[in-house]
Amino acid sequence: MPNDAPTPRITIWNEFWYERNVPEVARHYPEGIHALLAQRFRRDGFPVRTATLDEAQHGLTKEVLDKTDVLVWWAHKRHDDVSDEVVARVQSQVHSGMGLVMLHSGHFSKVFRALMGTTCTLNWRVDGQRERIWVIAPDHPIAAGLPPHFELQQEEAYGEFFDIPPPDQLVLMSWFKGGEVFRSGCCFTRGHGRIFYFRPGHETFPTFHDGNVQRVIVNAARWAAPTVTERKVPASVLVEPLEAI
Repeated sequence: MPNDAPTPRITIWNEFWYERNVPEVARHYPEGIHALLAQRFRRDGFPVRTATLDEAQHGLTKEVLDKTDVLVWWAHKRHDDVSDEVVARVQSQVHSGMGLVMLHSGHFSKVFRALMGTTCTLNWRVDGQRERIWVIAPDHPIAAGLPPHFELQQEEAYGEFFDIPPPDQLVLMSWFKGGEVFRSGCCFTRGHGRIFYFRPGHETFPTFHDGNVQRVIVNAARWAAPTVTERKVPASVLVEPLEAI
């Protein structure tokens, strides 16, 4: 974003089911993953709101999305409980220029699959072993302030093949103790909107307390913020030829 651009308005969406129903998750995130991330964004001066699955329209009304520059999305298994109407609304907003930062199991959300146009399937294993995340595009804005690599001592393992379109740019790559590698930081453009997929974040581990993980998410939100002054879905336009035919 230009240096004089306003600070992006952030909405953080979370299923907010596991924190209320699974003690192991509540121990790490007693107020919810969304609340922890909102605290981090507010510390950096971002205007932030949160929304959860059980709210009316999942908290993602047109009015909310119209005032959202970047939507941060965490989900796990309740993807099918998100209404198709809200999915279409979010997809349209991304096409119009709203940024989207998709976290962890959100790869299998209706929203992400609709925007990718693929199954978004992958290989996985919950073993709580070490993940090493390598920065492979150190000059990218999302990598700002990161070391060449950082480690999470406990995480769920994801492995290739990850059925997504080729990313516009790959910023982060993961290696797991079990031997898997995975494209963990992927940039996409859809319409006027920018999308970043970030892999870490299994709910039974304290991943979102990690400073480097938080830095990636905040950097990604800055990068994904709208680059157009007027948000509208790209349309076909009849034009005159530039030169005589």
